[in-house]
Amino acid sequence: MNTTRQGAAVNARGIGVEGPRGWAFQGIDITAEPGALIAVQGSSGSGRTCLLLALTGRMRITAGEATVAGLPLPQRMGTVRSRTAIAHVPGVVELEPALTVGEHLKEQALLGHRFQGLGASLPWGRRQKEATRARIDAALAAVRLDPGTLVKGLGTAVRDLERIEALRLSVALGIMHGPQLLAVDDVDLKLSAEERTEAWQLLRDLAQAGTTVVAAGGGAPADALIVRTTPAPAAEAEAAEVESEAEPESKADAAPADTAPADGSDTADRTHPRTDDDKEENAHALAETGRS
Repeated sequence: MNTTRQGAAVNARGIGVEGPRGWAFQGIDITAEPGALIAVQGSSGSGRTCLLLALTGRMRITAGEATVAGLPLPQRMGTVRSRTAIAHVPGVVELEPALTVGEHLKEQALLGHRFQGLGASLPWGRRQKEATRARIDAALAAVRLDPGTLVKGLGTAVRDLERIEALRLSVALGIMHGPQLLAVDDVDLKLSAEERTEAWQLLRDLAQAGTTVVAAGGGAPADALIVRTTPAPAAEAEAAEVESEAEPESKADAAPADTAPADGSDTADRTHPRTDDDKEENAHALAETGRS
């Protein structure tokens, strides 16, 4: 098991998430070392966001097997959540337009104090301020967001930020408490070609510094590990051809996918069979993202 706070290895074999309306994604394989940059690509509605949530322990996988930082999913979802973070995920973790950059940063920095024993000795006020400032400065430096370049510095409201600045702020909030893995959604959303390059370079730098990064969007750098939630056109055509050639000669040769064996186990996934509770849990997560 990876016991450090620097990067999480990710290993997945045939993982999928099924909700009440069918599969959000399925058949995903990933093998990534700590500090990898994983780019998730696929068409809209192909389950990119759901894959990010699944790998961070925020959505239960219902098929296949996966480990993140050596922790098995879905069995250790809680621990995986505590070691990972998400950023820029619409409907799940978003910036509040009316709040300022400084308010977002301070709020996020203070979240860590409750669990680290700060304030156990006096002077509480001074120690709190020093620890908060240190976290904020480190996060801003890591994402190269200089408050001096903003319209009103740390007092700039989120609504007044450029899109690339808002993305940098979202990532800063995500890395504030040193996650082993950071998941970022919609990296390229409404960015110019130049800004898209900036965004991916930011994530690439974070990965090279040791944090494993899983990000959804187009335009990833050539050295990123590409994971597709929809097959590439050539692969899709090849799969269709193989399926056509493999048509069973009779109905007796084709066992229905939903047929259960005599012992009542789930043929689709014996390791962690799907239940109605799993589907309902995933339905709630899907509703939060506003996607299927």
